[in-house]
Amino acid sequence: MERNLKNVLVISFGFLLLFTAYGGLQSLQSSLHSEEGLGVASLSVVYAALILSSMFLPPILIKKLGCKWTITGSMCCYIAFSLGNFYASWYTLIPTSVILGLGGAPLWSAKCTYLTIAGNSYAEKAGKNGKDIINQYFGVFFLIFQSSGIWGNLISSLIFSQASNKASGVLAVLLIVIFLDQIKSDQAETEKEVLETPSFCSTFLATFQHLKDKRQCLLIPLTMYSGFEQGFLSGDYTKSYVTCALGIHYVGYVMICFSSVNSLCSLLFGKISQFTGRKLLFALAAVTNTACIVALLLWKPHPKQLAVFFVFPALWGLSDAIWQTQTNGLYGILFEKHKEAAFANYRLWESFGFVIAFGYSTKLQVYIKLYILLSVLVLSMVTYGAVEYLEAKSSPGTPTATKKENVGPLTEETDM
Repeated sequence: MERNLKNVLVISFGFLLLFTAYGGLQSLQSSLHSEEGLGVASLSVVYAALILSSMFLPPILIKKLGCKWTITGSMCCYIAFSLGNFYASWYTLIPTSVILGLGGAPLWSAKCTYLTIAGNSYAEKAGKNGKDIINQYFGVFFLIFQSSGIWGNLISSLIFSQASNKASGVLAVLLIVIFLDQIKSDQAETEKEVLETPSFCSTFLATFQHLKDKRQCLLIPLTMYSGFEQGFLSGDYTKSYVTCALGIHYVGYVMICFSSVNSLCSLLFGKISQFTGRKLLFALAAVTNTACIVALLLWKPHPKQLAVFFVFPALWGLSDAIWQTQTNGLYGILFEKHKEAAFANYRLWESFGFVIAFGYSTKLQVYIKLYILLSVLVLSMVTYGAVEYLEAKSSPGTPTATKKENVGPLTEETDM
């Protein structure tokens, strides 16, 4: 098997095992630990720590430890949260929630950095376009990773023992340690890093320094929308539509439908993006989400319309597959020379989207939340269009594969 693809599969199955465990625990937090709001409080602490972690930790850990050991260490943070659930109390669950949140941003940033480096490495050897390989690798990853929603919701529905969750997380760590090859971010920049090692201060502030790039600022609404739309489906759609009309026992099956379509479409869109281009796919996701939002505003749910309750998560899964694969791939393509800081920003702003969505979830009526979601989507498409305009203007007629030679400071525009 081609070595880079093997590493992509190792990471993908590692995340599958880890988030099958975590997903099951996360969906049961409010039910398992309802006393004094402990479960809800723990999830709030997770996201708060995740935002803090996104600001500083990913560039530092990836530079010092490399992607493999950053992923390994971060996965151990998730296992700590699982252990905290064995003896759940304010003294065990809140500290382990902080640990999980701190490990979350480095985990995802290291994963994205690894896939980007692996994609560019293979593209260079095979004489192919880097952005196409990166999109394919993200498609494979999300195909496997999104299926964790299937198994996680089955665990939630059947309430397997928490011991099985613990074992799943440990298997994820062992898989990464034993089978994942170390890949260094200096693989394509060895000479530069030998001559010029960045100071701790510059690395520490790299996430914020990356905001000097106007393209990163323009991508903030799109990145936050990812958190908004996922938060709406998992929180508001399941509560206000599915639970109210069908009952809570249908929530798991609806989310399994979402995860299944999301998983399959992730692979599909990762593959066909080299033929369609990312702009067409983003347009498809925007149109699909807009149609769903308008339909939800007009729809009056009724238990006899059982199939309709599954149509919405299926279409939402199709759109989310594009948001995840193409946005991650876009970050890897645009900011190849500053991957760690770029993906830290991705996790930071997506987390803000989740926090805001969950924050007003209990305060606003559903139709208002749908209007907010639609407004953020429109803004996201406008600012994303500005990014594409800047890219086209910076090098009209220049093949993407050759643009990575024009690498400069953070404020310069690159496509690879």
